[in-house]
Amino acid sequence: MLDIIIRGGDVVTPQGVAICDVAIAGETIAAVTAPGALAGQSGIREIDASGRIVMPGGIDPHVHLHHVWFKPDGTPLVTAGPEQVGRAALFGGTTTFIDFAYWRDGASAREAIETRDRDFVGKSPCDWAYHIMLHSEPPPEFAGQLAEAIESGYPTLKVFTTNILPSRTGRMIDFGDIWEAFQVLARSGGLGVIHAEDNDIVMHMYAKLIREGRVGFENLAEVHNRLSEDLSFRRILRLAESVPGTALYMMHVSAATGVAAISEARRKQLPIYGETLHQYLLYTADDYKRPNGQMYHTYPSLKSAGDQAALWDGTLRTPHAIPSSMADHWPGAPHERRSHPGIGRMPRDSRQAGALRLAVSLVCYRR
Repeated sequence: MLDIIIRGGDVVTPQGVAICDVAIAGETIAAVTAPGALAGQSGIREIDASGRIVMPGGIDPHVHLHHVWFKPDGTPLVTAGPEQVGRAALFGGTTTFIDFAYWRDGASAREAIETRDRDFVGKSPCDWAYHIMLHSEPPPEFAGQLAEAIESGYPTLKVFTTNILPSRTGRMIDFGDIWEAFQVLARSGGLGVIHAEDNDIVMHMYAKLIREGRVGFENLAEVHNRLSEDLSFRRILRLAESVPGTALYMMHVSAATGVAAISEARRKQLPIYGETLHQYLLYTADDYKRPNGQMYHTYPSLKSAGDQAALWDGTLRTPHAIPSSMADHWPGAPHERRSHPGIGRMPRDSRQAGALRLAVSLVCYRR
């Protein structure tokens, strides 16, 4: 006997949408059939889905749960954990999220995974996984440990090409170490997960705005700007091209320059994939000027209406430069964001419990 039979819904599959019946056994989709083909079958639970959309659970590959961050006065805060966010995710149709295991100095890749397990095992109501996040100055033996982690089921490596903020150190990885990591990823079938910004441009613009006294958050688009995305994307993509077999997932593409760089790589048949965020699809840098405009912020910053149009174009056209629209979920209270009036240490948009459902709705509507 089957556990669940869902009858007559508009079923979303990789091939398109069709009216089907769906059979579920345990945690496995046992069959997707034409309506009535399961007439002789019965399930412990049967659902009439006529007139409703039936789709697989969403996967959000970019969340930051139980993550320590600091207010401008140095007060530490912690984002909500998987026990809370997992419930919100399931309510919004997300059944899996992917967080980060922080591979810091003095620890092995395995220790990074085991440390993160303490935040998730037995606490999350939905499925989860981790990207391993490499920090600055990885040890000489990191390449071997990375290969072992990929072999044991952790195939993705997050790297930064910037420290993002002038007050932060330890995030940016130099291109020599990234080059070494790409060689391991290519040999072992892993995937590079990239936060790409040009650190020289970003830090120069922070220093310039501070000198000029223009330190309000409404100026963030001048710091994390289109040129930074252009230079950093093209450099990281050229490095990947030099190591055949390197696959990359470019996180939070925010500008037309990033879309263009990914599109060029995909025209070369390179395995490069872009992710944008719902903030970029909904808001522009002009929204920083609204009351409590910091509520709309994420890193890199919001950009222009022209950049937003390019992101929609990259999301909707074929072949898609931006096949993924995700949350970069940073779950915290709105009042914590409103306490950040300046360009330093701005947290991301916290209003993201239904972000995946919102992103799917947006893309389906535009299509």
